[in-house]
Formats: sequence, structure tokens, C-alpha cells
Amino acid sequence: MSTSMFRPLGRWLTTRPGNIRTLATGRPSFPRRPPSSSPGSSAPPPPNAKILAFAQYSPWSSSFPGSWRTRALLQSAFYAVGIVLATNYVDSVWFPAGAETGYASPREIKVAIEKLKQAFPEEDRVSTDSNVLTEHGSSDNSYHPASPHAVVVRALSTEDVVTIVKIATECRMPMVVYSGATSLEGHYSGVSPGSICIDMSAMDKILEIHEADSDLICQAGAQWEDINQTLKDKGIPLFFPLDPGPGATIGGMVGTGCSGTNAVRYGTAKAEWFLNLTVVLPNGEVIKTRRRARKSSAGFDTTKLFIGAEGTLGIVTEATLRLAPRLPTKVAMAQFGNVEQAVNAVQDILNSPYGSHIQCVELLDDHMMDAINTAGVSTKLLPVRDTLFFKLQGDDPAIKLTAKTVQAIVKKHGSDRFEFASTDQEAEDLWQNRKYALTSTMGAHPGTRCWTTDVCVPVSKLPELVYETKKDLAEAGLRSTIVGHVGDGNFHALILFENDDELPKVTDAVHRLVHRALDLDGTCTGEHGVGIGKKQYLSEELGEGTVELMRSIKNAVDPLNLMNPGKLYPDKSKSRTQ
Repeated sequence: MSTSMFRPLGRWLTTRPGNIRTLATGRPSFPRRPPSSSPGSSAPPPPNAKILAFAQYSPWSSSFPGSWRTRALLQSAFYAVGIVLATNYVDSVWFPAGAETGYASPREIKVAIEKLKQAFPEEDRVSTDSNVLTEHGSSDNSYHPASPHAVVVRALSTEDVVTIVKIATECRMPMVVYSGATSLEGHYSGVSPGSICIDMSAMDKILEIHEADSDLICQAGAQWEDINQTLKDKGIPLFFPLDPGPGATIGGMVGTGCSGTNAVRYGTAKAEWFLNLTVVLPNGEVIKTRRRARKSSAGFDTTKLFIGAEGTLGIVTEATLRLAPRLPTKVAMAQFGNVEQAVNAVQDILNSPYGSHIQCVELLDDHMMDAINTAGVSTKLLPVRDTLFFKLQGDDPAIKLTAKTVQAIVKKHGSDRFEFASTDQEAEDLWQNRKYALTSTMGAHPGTRCWTTDVCVPVSKLPELVYETKKDLAEAGLRSTIVGHVGDGNFHALILFENDDELPKVTDAVHRLVHRALDLDGTCTGEHGVGIGKKQYLSEELGEGTVELMRSIKNAVDPLNLMNPGKLYPDKSKSRTQ
């Protein structure tokens, strides 16, 4: 910035019209006081005498009493302050987003990035590559608003996360955590005007295994599948039973309060599967939510404070996982004339003496079975009917008795086809029909895109929900498949569309689906989480009082709103009609 803009001010401080001939004369700039006319009398001082007296201390004044070095220093300081003020003014006018939210301006974002590069000078630790920023801020599987981050930082330890959090807080930059990238509701989307993405994918180590205590400690970037494979490879007869989508990491599973196909037997993340969490709070403090003991009644459960908080209260860096015994399993399949018959059969099975031996109960509707046949991922073609897939667990006698009970109950409820896989290979072949549901849906309709959403209702309400949803989607002219964790009332709708012109129609269908679930005393999401996509429904589901309590906790823990802002908590202006 040119210093010419400050010259008029310098001249004003050192000249006065009519008194000063030129700055170049080097002569004093102030007129002498005229002699008094008589002893004891004095002429009144001119009106601007105080200003003139002060002006001699201006570093631009020829009467400045200090050295030339002092004069140059003061002039430089004046220019520097002026430049900062002018820059901040330009930032506020040209880039109002940061000013409105209280977040960093573009200039402050650059400062933060330089600090991150100094803190992590190793190659590939800090990236501002546009492709990397976009990849970490959006997903091909999510159709909610997304924006790239300003910078991506790869963390390797809890200490790294603390360093990043302190820099982000100092520079007022929002922080968003990224690891498995399996989110469907926009959880790791960037924040305007610029956010720091903390990539936890390299924090994937299992730190300790306590076989005698049936638990282990791992970093937040570890994937549940890798954990179970490691236990199997080591010959440890234990496993971690929460099984969301492939690639999901422990940190993300905590954040969304996940579950999976095993939920009917083992529950969700909000059960006691996470014994302890290591969390970096927004102020950079590191806490552990409790000790490793299997149970505790010391204080309220701060572990659950972070389960389902979606990274808005702190960043989980480590977790202690409770493990379960690995039991033998077999697979069975039953087909029905309609969904109501299938769901009623499941309720009877789970309430039977052998209900505890049911590890999974999955519903695939007739459209999904057709997609499996069309896509060609199954080893054999199956009738296109509403179908239940079971995983039975226990020793051989228990599995055989359970299979007989299941077969008798499904037959009573109208099933005309029941298959029981007696060998491990048969079980794997039969279960792959469920495993490749999404792949089959996409493969059966090449060139289409898929919006996947989930809701959950009381199990007895599931037949009504599925029936009304399929009817609604058909009337809207949308192709879809449905797969559900029928044992706990949770189902996923996979809605297909071909281009952006159809996207509003899909969005409206999802909106109706969610309200249909809420009207049946259900929830807007059973396991995907809220993120951006479902936050507008939270007030209706939980009530304003509960939502305000959530906001109060958020404001107390994260007063600057730097932890994953814009997610989970509903905008106050949103309503059902919107």
C-alpha cells in the first residue's frame, strides 16, 4: 500500500496556512508569542495553541525532539496501524461472511495455514491442493450442501490434534473431522468462509488389547473391520459387534451413534460398547471420560455426551472398546407374500425362547431381490418376493433348534420358502445377497445415482411405514429398493434418479418419508446421524426444550462454535412446512 495517502496528514501536523512557508526550510513551524504590553498582563493564546503545542511531537514535524531513528520508528508504526485498519475494513466489506459469523477473515485464514505448516513441516501433513480440499469436504454419496475446506491437516496423535485445535482457536477457524468418509448426511462438509479439516485416517492403530478383560484401546481412525480381522488373526475369540457400513471408523461411529445389522442382538453405540473416550475439547484440553472398568456409577456418563454429538463438542482421538465372544453362526432365509407377514413373524421369533440366538434379521423387499438377480452378484437366482435373512448364533445344537423354531414360525405367518445354510460356504453365499444390497441396486440400474436415507419406527409400525413409502415412491415415479434391520424397526430407502432435474423430486420424497416416520412415533434417523440433512427435523422429533438443552451444552463447551458448526443443531427458523 502506498504511503502517499498519509502525506496530507503529515502536512497538516506540521503546517498551518499563512504561518509556514515550506517544510523544506527546516525552520521552526510555530510563531513566537508576542511580548506582553505591560508587566503582569498577557495576550490570550490563539484558539489552536494546544494543537500546535502537541504538533511538535509529531514524527513528521521539523521540531520533533527525538532522534531520526525514533522519528522513523514512529512513522513506521503509524503506517502499519493504518495498513491493518484499512485491510480489516476491506476484508469486512469484500468478505462479509467471516465478519458475520465471527470466524477468520481471508487474511487470518492465510495466517492460520502458515502456522499449521510451521507446526507440521513434514511432507503431505498440510495440504491446500484444491482436489484434496474438495474431496475432504464433499461426498458422491451425499446430496446435501457442501463446500471445500481451506486446509487439510493429517493428524497422527492426540498431541497433533491439540496443536491443530489451539491454532484453530487462536485464529477463529472452524474445525471438521474426517476419517472414513462414509457419512451420508454431510457431516464433514466444509464451513464458509474457511475451515480446517482434521484428517484422522492415519490414526488407525490398535494400542492395547486386553483379552482377559474383553476390551481394547484404539485410535479413532481405526476401522471396525480391521479391528475384528486383527483379533481373528491373533487367534483371540472376541469381536467388536457394531457393524455399520464398510470403511466406517471408530471416531465416526462414536459421532453418529451408529449401529448396524447386529443391533437386534448387541444394540447400538449408545449401549456400553464404548467404555472410555479420549477427547480434545475446543480449548485444547485433553480429557478421558472414565476409567477402563466395565461399569461405573461415579458421576454422570460423560462418554455418552460425545456419542451422537457428531464432533460438535470435541474431537475423539482414542476409545476403549468392549468386546464380545465370537460365536459360531449360520444363515437362513425366508420369503413372504408381503412385508406385514414378514415383520409379524420376526416379532414372534424374537419373543420366543430362542430369540437370544438371533444375531441379525434383515428385510429385503421385492424390488431389492429383483435388483440382486439383475445385477448378477448372487450365486443363484432367487424368487422376487419380500425376504428375510437371518444370522443364527450359538453352538450346533442351539443353532439347529433355533433354525427349527424359526422355520415353524415363518411358516405360520405365510412363508412358503425357507432355506437354511448348513455349511459355512452356503452361509456366505446366502448372506452375500444382503451384503451387496447397495451394489446390486446400482448395478441393476446403470447410469443412475442413489440417495440413501434411513428412518426408524417401533417394530409394529414398520409394515405400515414400508407399505406407505413404497406406494408414495411409486406414485412419484421414483425407482427404489428397501433394506431394513427389521428386528429393531430401522430401514433404509435407496432412491434412484438419473439427473439433477429429478433431485428435487427425490428430496421431497425423503421429506415425506421422515415425517411419515415421525407420525408413527419414530425417528428421522436410526443410524446415519443428523449432520446437515436431518437437522431440520430435530425440533419436531425431540421438542424445543430438548433442543435448547443441547444448544446450552454446545455453547458451554464450545462458546466460539468452532467444532463442526452448522451440523446437528437445527436452525431456529426451520419448521415442518419448510
